[in-house]
Amino acid sequence: MTRVYNFSAGPATLPESVLRQAQAEMLDWNGIGASIVEISHRSAEFIAVAARAEADLRKLIGIPEDYAVLFLSGGATTQQALLALNFASPGGTVDYVVTGHWGKTAIKQVRPYVKVNIAADGEPDGFTDIPPRESWQLTPGADYVHITANETIHGVEFRGDAPDVGEAPLFADFSSSIASEPIDVSKYGVIYAGAQKNLGPVGVAVVIVRRDLLKREGLPRADIFDYRSHEARDSMLNTPPTWNWYLAGLVFRWMLEEGGVEEFARRNAEKSRIVYDAIDGSGGFYRNQVLPEFRSRMNIPFFLPDEALTARFVAESKEAGLLALKGHKAVGGLRASLYNAMPVNGARALADFMRDFQKRHG
Repeated sequence: MTRVYNFSAGPATLPESVLRQAQAEMLDWNGIGASIVEISHRSAEFIAVAARAEADLRKLIGIPEDYAVLFLSGGATTQQALLALNFASPGGTVDYVVTGHWGKTAIKQVRPYVKVNIAADGEPDGFTDIPPRESWQLTPGADYVHITANETIHGVEFRGDAPDVGEAPLFADFSSSIASEPIDVSKYGVIYAGAQKNLGPVGVAVVIVRRDLLKREGLPRADIFDYRSHEARDSMLNTPPTWNWYLAGLVFRWMLEEGGVEEFARRNAEKSRIVYDAIDGSGGFYRNQVLPEFRSRMNIPFFLPDEALTARFVAESKEAGLLALKGHKAVGGLRASLYNAMPVNGARALADFMRDFQKRHG
């Protein structure tokens, strides 16, 4: 069997060593004579798996003790709706900074429950940058301010320190950039992420929430939608996605063994530099429209002169063992996702193919 370089934006490539371990343990996990997917989530064996996963994630990202960590069913879009239900006040306002498709989606999820103020919007500029912080129109007394740390479709990323938004807690969707470089968790009230890009398989989401925020009453909601209830029961209020949680735990351990977020920050910088150099050195044959200071390290959208060439690029790259380079339907073109599990050699292989394709079709 030959594994290809998988540039999918999600579900995304996973470390081969993790997949092989999961394969080896599928029928008989830890010598108990049953699969991890068959044992009770309330068994001592699985509780130990869950505890190890949380401890490893805390170490990996640097999560302070005054933050709760939840492992929940579903993805980030579900959490987007739950943010308002758990943390907004009746009649209150929440502020959203929109830098791409997923920022718009986040607003769509909360509009039924709260008043939304769009504090800044990158759409008039085609989502090619992040509006300057001094231009944001924040609401005094807002219940929270929300950003999307990395826009998977448009390839726009917040870099450096978290933006200062005053007294309101900062909430951030980190689905596509979590654990890709060091961050100061204490600058955020809530960090949430679907696992299927940098942390593990689709089907489980991680929510990191400052404990004092859990004291908020929020809006009327069923118990299953209450973060406080999930936190009180160690994310086992209902049957959790145990396989996904276990596999995410293996990924956390792999990242720690590889050198942690500092090492992945180095690798991710190298990978993105390799691909952006191929784009910028093409004389306009390939185009990335995002201003350089806001370019994503995780997701690189790029465009060819016409759709016929784009279709040919997708077909030929697949034949060359480079999978899932077709761009999202919302923007078209091409897209390379370079998450933690993508090796540096994958970025090199893509850049080499890009240069060869240009020679043959440019």
